[in-house]
Amino acid sequence: MTAIHPTALFRLSVLGPLTSRINLERGELCTILKELANQAYLIPGSKRTYLSRQTIEKWYYDWQKGGIDALAPKVRQDKNNSRLSKIIQDRLLVVKLDNPSRSIRTLIKILENQGLVTKDKLAKATVHRFLRSKQLSQRSKTSVDTIERRSFVAAHAGDLWQGDVLHGPTIATPNGMRKTYLVSLLDDASRLITHSAFCLGETALDIEGVLKQAILKRGLPKKLVIDNGPAYRAISLQGICARLRIRLVYCRAREPEAKGKLERYHRTFREQFLNEIHTHKLTSLDDLNARLWAWVEHDYHQTPHSQLEDKKTPLERYRQDIIHIQLLGLQATQLNEIFYHRELRKVRKDATVHWEGLVYEVPHLYVGQTITLVVDSHQQKALYIESASGERLGEVTLLDKIANLQRKRQRPNLTSTPNAPRVIDAVEHAYDQYQAELDLTNTTITTKKQGA
Repeated sequence: MTAIHPTALFRLSVLGPLTSRINLERGELCTILKELANQAYLIPGSKRTYLSRQTIEKWYYDWQKGGIDALAPKVRQDKNNSRLSKIIQDRLLVVKLDNPSRSIRTLIKILENQGLVTKDKLAKATVHRFLRSKQLSQRSKTSVDTIERRSFVAAHAGDLWQGDVLHGPTIATPNGMRKTYLVSLLDDASRLITHSAFCLGETALDIEGVLKQAILKRGLPKKLVIDNGPAYRAISLQGICARLRIRLVYCRAREPEAKGKLERYHRTFREQFLNEIHTHKLTSLDDLNARLWAWVEHDYHQTPHSQLEDKKTPLERYRQDIIHIQLLGLQATQLNEIFYHRELRKVRKDATVHWEGLVYEVPHLYVGQTITLVVDSHQQKALYIESASGERLGEVTLLDKIANLQRKRQRPNLTSTPNAPRVIDAVEHAYDQYQAELDLTNTTITTKKQGA
């Protein structure tokens, strides 16, 4: 006698009162099934706690026909035999072997774009079983992290943005082959990419540039969660967020789960963009970014998201909260100034200051003083100087030595006023005394001659 399958025993326990009743009154079966479906169960091998009425009814009729053995799970008759057509199977193998890192979702999308399957008709489970039979299905490693994790989501779009940098492809530039870095900001509630761009570095300046564009397009976030790296700790970035009243939150080191939604987006980005792009066709950084923005706006933002309510697209979910978005308002006219950098400089004797290898002239009256040089780091240009209190002191200009050859110099005013006392220096004073003594001597000699 074979052992009873544990699943059969569980199903029998669910049927409970139905197994002890021989004859049921009209309508009684429907009532009992409804009551059983409203109860919670510890379902083996599942996170679900409720069963449908149709499932329980099927188990009841199986039990009537075959007893406890009929409640055991049945082995699929098509096990190891896919129901997919030979054409689809062959195409799946070609597309998967061409790029083994492609996800099932990407594989299905490729087949849909090629017209081999109807949109949303090919199940991921079907593709997974086929790939597993061919030993081409990858499984992710389980996490052994013991830190307590809890799922969270912002209540409204604009409440929380997540920011991070992803290593991108190496491309040709006028200065040779350069590695790129993808800087992205994601809205937590809607999963919308507020802005993203490939840069040639991962400095604070690159991050600030993406943040500025995101604010111009999607308004102000209330909170910004970013990494704890040196670029994110820059005083300039902290000052920008302080002026815009954005709460800056730094993640703990080696805890990417704090930005889990953006990490998940990066996985999708690798599968659907980086794995599919042909870097040898790229002509410049602008070309790479143009392809990025086309994919984000016309693909990612328009695709239903499995983790959003009613499978909304990120753009639909973002527009749902449009009344909650914090707009720039009057700060829009000051946004450029808010993103300017400020550097302390001491004015030299020739009324110049140095910045980024360039020499700028400032008003001469600040010679010897320490001033704040305001610069547009994105344009690599110094603009004006400020006092410690933020008062604008004057414009700055690039030093032009040739023009200075003909420039009229400022000189002190040496003309005396009618009522001003005459100022005599030491040489003139001595000379006056000498002339007075000489006159006195000449007068004495003349007087004596006349007396004689």
